[in-house]
Amino acid sequence: MSDLFDIPEAPVRNPRIIAVVNQKGGVGKTTTAINVATAMAACQRRVLLVDLDPQGNASTGMGLSPHIKRNGSYHVLLGLAQLGPSVRPSRIPGLDILPASPDLAGVEIELVNLPEREYRLRNTLGKSHHSYDYVVIDCPPSMGLLTLNALTASQQMLIPLQCEFYALEGLSHLLNTHAQIRQGFNPNLEILGIVLTMYDGRNALCVQVAQDVRSHFGALVFANEIPRNVKVSEAPSHGVPALIYDVRSVGSRSYMGLASEIIQRNQEKLAS
Repeated sequence: MSDLFDIPEAPVRNPRIIAVVNQKGGVGKTTTAINVATAMAACQRRVLLVDLDPQGNASTGMGLSPHIKRNGSYHVLLGLAQLGPSVRPSRIPGLDILPASPDLAGVEIELVNLPEREYRLRNTLGKSHHSYDYVVIDCPPSMGLLTLNALTASQQMLIPLQCEFYALEGLSHLLNTHAQIRQGFNPNLEILGIVLTMYDGRNALCVQVAQDVRSHFGALVFANEIPRNVKVSEAPSHGVPALIYDVRSVGSRSYMGLASEIIQRNQEKLAS
C-alpha cells in the first residue's frame, strides 16, 4: 500500500508518543487517530493505538467489540493489568491497539485518590518493553484526568480542527491548555501540528476558516486537509479504518499524505 504514496523511507529510531486531542467532540479526532495509525503501519512503522476515550470508538473502529470482556486502558491505568498482555494485535500488520472498555467512563473518579494520578499512563508506557516507532493516543473530547494522562505521557499533540465558525475560539482554549500542561506537568510537550478536518472546498465559510487558520498558524498547519468523504464515514460501521475499507478514496489518500507529513516532521526533528 505504501508504494502508492511518497513516504519517507528512513525509520524513526526513537518512539514518539502523540496525543490526538481536541476538547470539542465531532471534529474527526478518533477517525484521525485510527487512520494516521493505520497509515504509519502501512509505511512499515510499528504503531500502538491507545484508546483512552470511554466511548471506545477507536476500538470499535478497529473491529473490537466493546461487549467482550478484556483488559484494556482502564485496567492498565489502575494498575490492574500490565500493558503487554492487554495490547491486542489488529488486522493491520504492525499496528496494535490497547482497547477501551465501558469501565473507562468511571476511571476518573477512581484515579482521584491514587498516587501520581496524572502520570499513570506515562509510567505505564515508560515501563513497557514493547518496541514501537509511534504510540498514538485517542483522547476523550474533554480536559479531565484521562486527557491529562495522555498529555503528560506524550511528546506531541496532534490537533484535528473542523473547518467551522467557532474553530479558532476552540483552538485558543486548547493552546492555553497546552501552555498550562507544559508549565505544570510536561515541559517537553510540543504541538506537532494542526490538521484541518471535514474540509469542503465548495463551502465558502469552510474555505475562509481554513485560510484564517493557515494565516494565524502558518507552517504549524499540515498541508494535507482531510475532506468530507463518504468512504471515511462508512468505514467505522465495518470495523475497519478508511485505508482498509477503500485505500484509493480521497479520504484515505489524504490520511496517507498526513502520515507522510508527520513522519517527515519527526525525521527533521531527529536530524536537527
